[in-house]
This record gives sequence, C-alpha cells and structure tokens, in this order.
Amino acid sequence: MIDATQQQHDKHGPFTYHDARRLLILIVLLIVGWLLLRALVPVLLLFGIVILLAMVLNPLVVYLAERRIPRPAGVGLVLIALAATAILVVAVAVPTFADQLQLLIRRAPGAWQSIRGHIADFASRYPALQNALPQADQIATTVGNQAGTMANVLLRSTIGVVGGVFVFVFAVLLLIFVLANPRPLIVGYLALLPDKHRDKARRTLIRMMEQMTAWARGVAINGVITGASTGILLWAVGVQPAFVFGVLAFFGEFLPNIGPVLVAFPVLFVALSISITKFWLALGAILFVQQVEVNFLVPYILGKEMRLNPVLILFFTVAMGWMFGLAGAILALPAAALTKIVIEEFYLRPRGIDYAPLEREANQILRTEAAHDTLGP
Repeated sequence: MIDATQQQHDKHGPFTYHDARRLLILIVLLIVGWLLLRALVPVLLLFGIVILLAMVLNPLVVYLAERRIPRPAGVGLVLIALAATAILVVAVAVPTFADQLQLLIRRAPGAWQSIRGHIADFASRYPALQNALPQADQIATTVGNQAGTMANVLLRSTIGVVGGVFVFVFAVLLLIFVLANPRPLIVGYLALLPDKHRDKARRTLIRMMEQMTAWARGVAINGVITGASTGILLWAVGVQPAFVFGVLAFFGEFLPNIGPVLVAFPVLFVALSISITKFWLALGAILFVQQVEVNFLVPYILGKEMRLNPVLILFFTVAMGWMFGLAGAILALPAAALTKIVIEEFYLRPRGIDYAPLEREANQILRTEAAHDTLGP
C-alpha cells in the first residue's frame, strides 16, 4: 500500500531540475527544427513538386508496363511525349502570345488615359460620389508603384535564370529516378510507420495518388476549356488581345478560387479603357465562364474524387501562398487533399463516425439560429 502511494506521489511529483532540462532540450530541438525547415523550404518544395508529378505520370508508365514495355523505357517515352508536346505548344502559341502581349503593353498608356476619362465623366454625372471616388492621379501612382515592384521581381527572376536552369535539370533527373524505380520510396514510407498504422498509410498513399491524377486531369481539361471559352467570348465582344487573356485564364486554373479573380482584373481594365459597354460585356463573359466551370465542368470532370470544401481550399491557397509563394499556392489543393485524407484515415475512420446524426444536428443548429434572428432580441 505504501509502495503504491509512493509510486503515485512520484508520478505526480514536483517539477524537478531533470524535467526542466528535458523541457529545455525539447524547446531547443523544436526551434532548431523550425529554422532548418525554413532553410530547406526551396528543397522541400522542389521534392514536393517532383513527387506530385510522379504521382500524376505513374498511371501512364503503368499503362505502358502492362503492354510489356519496361518501366525505364516507359518513363523515357512519357517524358519524350511531354517534351514534344511542350515544344509544339511553345512553337505555336508563344509567338502569338508575345506579339499580342507587346501590343497590350504599348496600348497601356492610352488605355489608362481612357479610364481616367471614364472616371472623370462618371464623377461629373454624379457629383455626390466625386469625393468618394479615388483620384485618378492616386490610382496612377499606385499602379506605377505596383508595376515597379513587378519589374523588380521579373528582373530578379531573369538574373537567376542560370540557377533556374540548374534546378530544372535537377528536377528532371529526380523525376526520372522516382518514376523509374519508386518501390524503395514506397517501402521506406511504409516501414517508417508502426505495424498497426500500415494499412492506414497504404490507403492514404493510394487515395492520394488517385486524387492527384484526378486533380491533374481536371486542371488540364478545365484550363483548356476555360481558356478557350474565355478567349472566344472576349474576342466576340471585341475585347483584345483575347488570346492573351485566354492563356492567362488557362494558367489561372492552377490557382484554385483565386486564379480566376486575378485574371479578371486585366481583362476588365482593358474593357473599361474601351467603353463602359465593353466592360459590362467582358464582366458578363467572365461570370458566364466561371458559372459553367463551377456548375458543370468541375462536378463532371473531377466527380467525387476531389470534393473539398471551398473554405478549406481558400484557406490552404492563402496559407501556402503566404508561406511558400506562387509554388505554394499552386500546391494548395494537393496539400488540402493530403490533409483531408490523413485526418480521415488516421482519426475519423477508426472512430466509425456516423455523419447522419451530425448533419441533422447541424441543420437543427442553423434553424435555431435563423429563428433567433427572425424573432430578434
């Protein structure tokens, strides 16, 4: 009895010097780990992108392997096909895109003067709103400062082109190694986890590979359809250069939720410089394309495989973009999918949660809140 009491007293005893030292060591290790993680962010992003590409391209390599083509040869064929496609797109699209982009840049000062005229005309028609509208010179200064910031970013990117080429070559070699023999990576991944969690880890990896394939397919198909429809509609309403805006709409699909909004700004800027009517027509075209994408393309192309809450996607887009820049924003949806899968497999699924009562309770809470808002205090 005395021994049991003594053991319990030792278990909940006072905070000792030994405990303080262990806590201090733990805090130091966490700080060092965080600093090391921040220093390795570019490397981690590179490996993350390569692993993501390997997940996307692996079904093609497996398809070729099932037709008795050795895996290394299949990897070579897939990469050659991708390189040929990229070269063809660059040879066909880049000259037109560059010409129209130069035209847009040359027209920018005149477009800005036209917008200033529209603002002055609107202010003269509605004097009560004149003080509420920003002054044209203030807008010009803001736009000029932002343009200077973008120019500095582009300059730094141009100076670092040699490093970019090195990183690209390294990424291609790493992708070849991962695709040619991914088995050691999978074995190491499964071996790191205890035996009781191995099935969960296996299901997590399988689901992640399926969702990344669906994501890549969806982004590619949605991007082509959205870019083509945006360019055609803007050309139909007379907002040029429509081809440039179509290309921007295609790349905007890689930034979930935020990309289409960012693409809309230069389109509406150019449309407003032409006339108010063109502005409303361009806005209607953009909204039409986005509604078609949200209500038809995404559900039918992605189906149920990538159903993520829009709030979750927006949170990961902003958070990943804030921490890792443009590359992080592009990887936001894969990161959100991975987080969702891990939580479901390692936490929710073992608990065997029945969601039907929770949904009824949520509906009851919403009805109760609506009733309180209707009745008032």
